[in-house]
Amino acid sequence: MPIIKSAKKRVKTTKKATIRNSKTKRSLKDAFKLFTKSPSAKSHSAAQSKLDKAVKKGLVHKNKAARLKKQAAAKAKAAGVKNVKAAAKTVKASAPVKKAAAKKTAAKKAPAKKK
Repeated sequence: MPIIKSAKKRVKTTKKATIRNSKTKRSLKDAFKLFTKSPSAKSHSAAQSKLDKAVKKGLVHKNKAARLKKQAAAKAKAAGVKNVKAAAKTVKASAPVKKAAAKKTAAKKAPAKKK
């Protein structure tokens, strides 16, 4: 058991982080198991989302995540799953596009000189 105050704090924070990390890893594994069991667009996007969160939190290396995403995409393609993102893009493309209004930039005044 640590004696120093900062070491005691590290023990507490490590316990919290361990619990949080194990929950994230468990949800990632569950999402991929669900996807492999019954590949669908929804389960595919959920698995990729969980993977992205794990990478963001530093639980999975980004190259491993890229490899897993590629494997999942190959399984989805073999199962005949339509890509969710492609469907969303076609919906956005059919909607009317509004042009952004040009902003006027205000001219900056030079600071007053001190005398």
